[in-house]
Amino acid sequence: MFKLDFVNKYLANYTIPIIISIIFSLLAVVFSVLTFSTVYPFLQLIFDNTKIVDKAVPFTLSKDALENNLHFLFSEIIRLQGKSKALLYISLSAMLLYFFKNLLSYLSFYILAPVRNGILYNIRNDIYHKLLILPISFYRFHKKGDIISRATNDAQELDESILKPFQAIFIQAVTIIFYLTALFLINYKLTVFVMILLPIGAFIISRISKILKKTANKLQSKQGALLSIIEETISGLRIIKAYNAIDFSNEKFKKNNEIFTKIKNIIYRRTDLASPMSEVLGTIIFISTFLYGGSLIISNESTLDGASFFLYLALFINIINPSKTLTTAFYQIQKGKASIERIKYIFEAKEVIEESPEAIHIKSFNEGISFRNLSFSYETSKYVLKNINLDIAKGKSIAIVGPSGAGKSTLVDLIPRFYDATEGNILIDNIPINQIGIDSLRALTGIVSQETILFNDTIFNNIAFGNENVSMESVIDAAKIANAHDFIIQMENGYNSIIGDSGSLLSGGQRQRLNIARAVLKNPPILILDEATSALDTESERLVQDAIDKVMKGRTTIAIAHRLSTIYNMDEIIVLNNGIIEERGNHQTLISKDGLYKKLHDLQSFR
Repeated sequence: MFKLDFVNKYLANYTIPIIISIIFSLLAVVFSVLTFSTVYPFLQLIFDNTKIVDKAVPFTLSKDALENNLHFLFSEIIRLQGKSKALLYISLSAMLLYFFKNLLSYLSFYILAPVRNGILYNIRNDIYHKLLILPISFYRFHKKGDIISRATNDAQELDESILKPFQAIFIQAVTIIFYLTALFLINYKLTVFVMILLPIGAFIISRISKILKKTANKLQSKQGALLSIIEETISGLRIIKAYNAIDFSNEKFKKNNEIFTKIKNIIYRRTDLASPMSEVLGTIIFISTFLYGGSLIISNESTLDGASFFLYLALFINIINPSKTLTTAFYQIQKGKASIERIKYIFEAKEVIEESPEAIHIKSFNEGISFRNLSFSYETSKYVLKNINLDIAKGKSIAIVGPSGAGKSTLVDLIPRFYDATEGNILIDNIPINQIGIDSLRALTGIVSQETILFNDTIFNNIAFGNENVSMESVIDAAKIANAHDFIIQMENGYNSIIGDSGSLLSGGQRQRLNIARAVLKNPPILILDEATSALDTESERLVQDAIDKVMKGRTTIAIAHRLSTIYNMDEIIVLNNGIIEERGNHQTLISKDGLYKKLHDLQSFR
């Protein structure tokens, strides 16, 4: 009935506690039915209609045997201690049974609490791991806020709209079955009548609840859009303030929030409809049962007497609340299915960058990097790179220059397999990189980019990021090479200083030197520099460039350069334009060619 394969695979880890919880739930229902079984002798005593039985019969599950032995038990109490004591014992028995019923119900929920939280724990872990291994191209086409919403809000919605209601469905369904069994034992004709009415009510409710899922899907999408706006606002607050766009951004958020609120109102109204609707239907069914049962007694078409009919109604009333809970749970599950689909979208996203089962795990870099007839496109027909052929010998330094959009960053992103080539291949030591283990391939490379990626942690942890059991001495040595040690020791807590979100407590030059220190500590044989100094002031650029010059020694370096003055001494300069290699050579050779490189150089010199 429910397409919950996604959840079922997580439930498999909790089979034993689920079984124990089910047993407690069943026992709780049994005690609940037994509690109401005390109503019958109570009523018989009140109406002075107690049937005196002198002899017990062998125990069986038949109605006659159970009724006979129950009457015998109370007959003995009446004979020995009188009706007042019998009434007291009945009341105490009911209280005791009710206590055990609630205790067992609590134990059932108590055992399931770690199950529900454990499932969410595993789902969140799996989502995060999936986000880590998804290709970078996935994030080019999806808003970060929506992805965060799927990983947090939708995961939590699973508990509120799937796990919790599904637990309620099982318990209430078992409760209804037990009570219906008891009702059958009292009078099967009346119970058949009830069982005809109940499915009619359930059908009406199920038709309405189907609409809820579509609305819930819209709600979750709009919630993701709101998170995206908030995330973009925090990231771009400087620009928003600088361009006096506070009112514009505020109105944009208000419009999206208004749509979200309207959808939420629809969700609330439809969900809140579940309780009154089930109550109205329950009342109609109860009155119908009351009328039909009363007519059976009046017409003498049934063995029901007044006490039995009151017991029947007492048991029947206790079917209404579980039916109500069942209805609400169905509504919640329809809402929760939208969250399942949004989370499954992440899990089912293709891991485009896949490691071959026969992948080779290499630990050294000995010869060089080769690009062979390489072309690349971002899932469109337009090629960003076209037929690139390039050899980079070990220990050589290569600069890649060209106008914006030429494909420079894309070219270097293909080396650690952030993307895979559409055509052709890249070889390291004559081995195609798609035949090399991804971890060992990326262990060969260190990246220093224009966008400094730092974490809201200590300086030590940012430099040591990705490395285990790193000594303070190693971190300090890396910081000295990166010209970062002097400013670090001047901070209040030195290497244990927290640097804020994305390193917000540091200057641009300081952030970049930490970035370089991280690459130094990794000690990769291949160093990729992606416009590492383009966003810095003159003083910071000098310090960072000096750090880069130290790091480049003895390494194969591929540098994307915006400021051509930083690459004059490179072994070779590759000039990209519209995805193809237009020129190549050292600085002097390219200047003498009087081509695109000279044009770019003259423009910067003129500035």
